[in-house]
Amino acid sequence: MKVKLTLLLMLFAAVISIGCEKRGEQKEDRNEEGQIETYETSEGGEKADDFKLISTDGKELKLSDFKGKIVLLDFWATWCGPCRRGIPDLIDLQKKYKEDLVVIGISLDRETKTDVIPFIKEFKINYSVVYGDAAVVKAYGNIQSIPTSFVIDREGKIVDQHVGLMPKSVYENEIKKLL
Repeated sequence: MKVKLTLLLMLFAAVISIGCEKRGEQKEDRNEEGQIETYETSEGGEKADDFKLISTDGKELKLSDFKGKIVLLDFWATWCGPCRRGIPDLIDLQKKYKEDLVVIGISLDRETKTDVIPFIKEFKINYSVVYGDAAVVKAYGNIQSIPTSFVIDREGKIVDQHVGLMPKSVYENEIKKLL
């Protein structure tokens, strides 16, 4: 009986603590079709984990190579509708802030090269795309939803994290603060 009571109390405490977890600010926005899209924003503050991943052109890419630049990491996949809708904004941001900003797309596609490279060509992506792995997903908080993005300052600190399709203006405001 005491064991059951102890287990029940532990379960209750776990449920309470999960409910108290600090969450980001949840917002809603309407897309071009008028559908409501929900996204979540939270402040960072932690040092971004370095990674070493292979880019779609076969070269090794490390986050630490871009110290001194503002970095926008975007976890995405070719089959993800919101990811696809957000790519033109990332292309525009890379073009507009090319001196100070590096956009890195981290593809979480399972069928890596067969799907990703034609997709990059079709969308005319002008930023680096790397093939994500379990280690980078874990390092960035066990990514559960895509798109998930991180804005990283020039010193390598995560400034903001976003889950869901973000309006371009949100990224633009964050980038301007870091210029």
